[in-house]
Amino acid sequence: MGIVNIDDDLHDQLRRASKVSCRSINAQAAYWIKIGMLCEANPSVGFTEIMKREMHAAGVETHPLTQSAA
Repeated sequence: MGIVNIDDDLHDQLRRASKVSCRSINAQAAYWIKIGMLCEANPSVGFTEIMKREMHAAGVETHPLTQSAA
């Protein structure tokens, strides 16, 4: 494990995003790094599909939302 130096503006955005997603700052950074790596490795696959595949690989069952009758 090591230390990663990032500029102050990015760290501020990381801190803010971690509050929204209820993650620690380190967990938010790890999430962004992992998703970024997956996006770079799979440029023809969108974020939503990448997340769907990752959820499936983790054994999480996702179900599409259904629209309620109005």
